Amino acid sequence: MHGPTPPLPLPTDKLRFAMPPMHESLDDERRHRKERLAGALRIFGRLGFEDGVSGHITARDPEYSDCFWVNPFGMPFKHVTVGDLVLANGEGQVLEGRYHVNQAAFTVHAQVHAARPDVVAVAHCHSVHGRALSALGDLLDPITQESCAFYEDHALYDAYSGVAVDAEEGRRIAAALGSYKALVLRNHGLLTVGDSVDAAAWWFLSMERSCQVQLTARAAGRPVLIDHKQAVATREQAGGDLVAWINYQPLWQDISRAEPDLLS
Repeated sequence: MHGPTPPLPLPTDKLRFAMPPMHESLDDERRHRKERLAGALRIFGRLGFEDGVSGHITARDPEYSDCFWVNPFGMPFKHVTVGDLVLANGEGQVLEGRYHVNQAAFTVHAQVHAARPDVVAVAHCHSVHGRALSALGDLLDPITQESCAFYEDHALYDAYSGVAVDAEEGRRIAAALGSYKALVLRNHGLLTVGDSVDAAAWWFLSMERSCQVQLTARAAGRPVLIDHKQAVATREQAGGDLVAWINYQPLWQDISRAEPDLLS
């Protein structure tokens, strides 16, 4: 005896699937980037990536391509609103806003932005597990699906010269990054880039977690590496900025719903 006939499948074009938005004006695009920047900073704050006044995310202005929105110096990540963000030029001079900017941020970020016109956002924080891996001078090994996203797509800046305060140091860091999406700064921490704030923030979060997994696995035993062919195939599937953007959307939905004041 057959049961009732189930409903017909819905057409796929009737199902919701978020994709990066198209903007009708530069003002709309600027507002969008600033909202995502404020949201990313709050998420980083929630996750404990903040360390004193260290750490910053920059977003290129869509109209003035050599100017960047950034978190105010000394303000807790978890309190940042869209209205608090600061616009600065490549020399770190404030063009719009009420606060100073971290000059070390612009020493590095401005040079990365200058070297990579494809990059919209750069994220750098002194997260715990990123610093731990950087202290070993190691790269991520292909031991999980997530770490494979970085396989042959991140590099090591194998030097440490104190707090970066000169443009030449920023240029060396940008050169070490090259065309990759991420960099391990030895004895320092992690840096990631993306073609959106969402992508750069997701890569930082995923890289920090991958560092944690690698350090934990090594402490427990001898990790089994994913072979080169499979690691490359996994990176091709999971390592693009669009995939990062999609992965980030639950985090954006959570922070924007839970803390709508970030949009003020």
